[in-house]
Amino acid sequence: MPKRDGSRKEVFEEVEKKTLRPLPEFPFEVCHWFYSRKVQLNCHIAYKKNWYSVPYEYVGKMVDIKVTETTLTTYYQNKRINVHKVFPDYVKNRYSTYDHDMPESVKVTEWDDERIKKWASKIGPYTRKVIDNIFLTSVVKEQGYNPALSVLHLSDKYSKERLEISCQIALSKYPSPRYRHLNAILANNQDRQNLQENMKKEEKATGHLRGPEFYGGRSK
Repeated sequence: MPKRDGSRKEVFEEVEKKTLRPLPEFPFEVCHWFYSRKVQLNCHIAYKKNWYSVPYEYVGKMVDIKVTETTLTTYYQNKRINVHKVFPDYVKNRYSTYDHDMPESVKVTEWDDERIKKWASKIGPYTRKVIDNIFLTSVVKEQGYNPALSVLHLSDKYSKERLEISCQIALSKYPSPRYRHLNAILANNQDRQNLQENMKKEEKATGHLRGPEFYGGRSK
């Protein structure tokens, strides 16, 4: 600096240093936003095939999530309501659940585990067994709502009779069948094959013939 007195360091100390602002409290992280994610009946939102809890009072509401390399933050109407450590990309079907997010005696939805089980009982004992197993393997009962309802709604697509038989078949193969197991059985008509075998055995034993509508329900 030949045209002014002092060194570069002296100018910095005397003039520039006092204008500097402090560094941010947290290091900058690249983030990605995802908008209008619905909070499910189990008080969780889904992100990359994993589940993150949200306070139960937001069930059914639409929230936004901000995801960085390390965290997943939930916002409702621009207000931050939760922060989770985000699961690595290789982790699937895992739950990050805070106990205080889950309801205790508060009924947050028209669906609860007792009503779901009653619906299953009306379909049949094997369907009820499948639903009971789903709730038994859930860390908290709210985690069983969506898997159980997915199973029961198969009766809308295929019929109650076919769902009950598919549950019987699935329970002979898997300790706790899920939607994917039952849907595969129904889509491949394994339940109908089972019915035909049972029908032949009954006809052979009793000599009484039944129409196919008695066994198959409506076709899909």
